[in-house]
Amino acid sequence: MLTRYSIVRGARSSSLPRGIRQDTRKHTSHVLRPTKEIVDEVFGSARDEAAWERYAVQYRALLEERFAANRKPFDRLASFARWHDVYLGCSCPSTKNPDVMRCHTVVALRFMKERYPDLDVRLPAT
Repeated sequence: MLTRYSIVRGARSSSLPRGIRQDTRKHTSHVLRPTKEIVDEVFGSARDEAAWERYAVQYRALLEERFAANRKPFDRLASFARWHDVYLGCSCPSTKNPDVMRCHTVVALRFMKERYPDLDVRLPAT
């Protein structure tokens, strides 16, 4: 199973989801991380619907580019998530982005579901 969770600084381990947690924020080396530039652009804007749409399009294009250049990390993630519960971590919802549906992890989950239709991908409840 592949889904997301919110990284909360100082959270007790008992409050974290059981399974494999992977930090996918911009400062990591995870294949699903967004770039600092596109994150800064969306958070530096008015954070309106148009800003989110630009962000989602840019981030999706980044995933497509990475996948075309080297799909092995994506394949490994999908394979791992078929046998383990894997949680993609981000700080959303946060003060800067209170809407979890406007998180890069949601775009990433949709991307993974499209590329790996047999994968159990779970979007956050709205």
